[in-house]
Amino acid sequence: MAYIDSLLATGERIVRRERQHWFVLLGRARWGLVAIVLGFVLGTLQLAGSLPAGSLGDALGIVTLVLLGGGALRILWSYLVWRNHEFVVTTRRVVVTDGVVSRRATDSSLEKINDAVLSQSLAGRIFGFGDLEILTASEAGIERLRMLADATGFKRAMLDAKHALERALARPGEAGGPAGDAPPLVSADEVMATVARLAELRDRGAISPAEFEARKAELLDRL
Repeated sequence: MAYIDSLLATGERIVRRERQHWFVLLGRARWGLVAIVLGFVLGTLQLAGSLPAGSLGDALGIVTLVLLGGGALRILWSYLVWRNHEFVVTTRRVVVTDGVVSRRATDSSLEKINDAVLSQSLAGRIFGFGDLEILTASEAGIERLRMLADATGFKRAMLDAKHALERALARPGEAGGPAGDAPPLVSADEVMATVARLAELRDRGAISPAEFEARKAELLDRL
């Protein structure tokens, strides 16, 4: 059983699961790759007789083994770190898990998510990755998903799951009100806190002034 599966509540199911882009894995493993290349070069030179024999040759042989073994371990560890760093959308929340030996999980309820800002560089648009900033009124929980593979698809799945949850809560017997009369999705304090965070993004240049005004109007309509 995967670690995230053990965290699911009764009736909760996974909607979307992603990891960071493989560029992140490549960046973490780069020194392991360099070590393996150097070890391979030294080993090839030794086999070809291009390096001195004797005690110096023995020392270089040990160095070669250390480079090859250490590089392989570095790549394996980088892969395990990358593989265990997961971004998951469930029917109730967004969860981020990481750690190989010690595991950690951070989550944000879909009900508390007010907005999500997707940032993609030119390289991100070409290779399909981006940063997704999740805005909630709370200071705790998830804030930014960095170098997320298929960030646009993940954001779409998250918003679809949030919409489905809101519709379910608005049904008779589940929201405590009559059919079609859904309670406010967010409080005024939550909206104002999210607007303030959007203003910070606007000031940093992450979103344009027009995007800020549009998102602010959308949040105010939800009161």
